[in-house]
Amino acid sequence: MACCMRGNILVPLQFANREGNMKADGFDRRSFLKGSVAGGVAAALPGPAQAQTAPPKQDAAAAPPLPAGYAFLNPEEALFIEALVDHMVPADELTPKGTDIGINVYIDRALAGGWGKGDRLYMQGPWKRGTPNQGYQLPLTPAQLYRAGIEATNAYCRKTYGKTFERLNEKQREEVLVGLSTAKITFENGPPVRTFWGVLYQTVMEGMFSDPIYGGNRNKAGWKLIGFPGVVAVHRENVEKYRGKKYTAEILGIADLS
Repeated sequence: MACCMRGNILVPLQFANREGNMKADGFDRRSFLKGSVAGGVAAALPGPAQAQTAPPKQDAAAAPPLPAGYAFLNPEEALFIEALVDHMVPADELTPKGTDIGINVYIDRALAGGWGKGDRLYMQGPWKRGTPNQGYQLPLTPAQLYRAGIEATNAYCRKTYGKTFERLNEKQREEVLVGLSTAKITFENGPPVRTFWGVLYQTVMEGMFSDPIYGGNRNKAGWKLIGFPGVVAVHRENVEKYRGKKYTAEILGIADLS
C-alpha cells in the first residue's frame, strides 16, 4: 500500500483523480473507500488528529465508548454527517457502516477541538483568492467551513430534490457526492465547493483509518479492511515474517501499548 503515517494518522501518499474511480452509473463507494489508501485527497489542512489530545488511558481490550451526544454538530448537521458516512462506508461483508465505525464521532470531536477551531491556522488575513499550491486561504476555521458547507449542500438538495441530504435516496445521494467531488455542483451562498469537499473527504478518510483513540476506526475496522498492522513502532519484527503473505498478527493501536 502506498501509505505513510502523519502523526498518528494513516494517510495516502498522493492525490489520485477520484473521478476516475467513479462508476459511470454512480459512486462506487467500496472502491472509493479502499482506493483512498492508495490515493486520497491532497490535504488542504493539517489532519485533525494532529491537533487533538489523546483521550485518557483506557482498557486496551475495550473499544472507546461512543458519547451520548455531539460536542459540535447540531441536530441538522448530525443527520447530514450520519447519512454521509453511512453512504460512503456502507455495511457489508468487509466493514460495518460508517456510524458503527465511529466516523461521525471522529468528525465531531475534530470539529469541536483545536483543529476545528483553527488553532494552528494563521487567521489574520489578508483574505484573497489563492492558487491551489498556496493551500488553504479562507477566513474560516475548519469548523466554520464544515458548518457553512453542510448548510450550502442541504440548500442545494432542497432546491434540486425538495428535501435535505439525509432524506435523499441512495441514487440521489450519489449524485450529490459526485457533484461535490467534481465541483459540478455550485453553491449560491457558501464556501468554494472543492475546498469543502476536500476537507469533508479528508475527515471521513481519517475517521476511517486513524487510531481508534480519536473516536473513529472503531474496533480497528478500517485497518482490518486494508491489512494495516497498526502502530508502526511494533511492526518491524513482522516485516520479514509476513513479506508476500497475508498479515495475520494482532493489529495494535496506541491504547494497546499504553
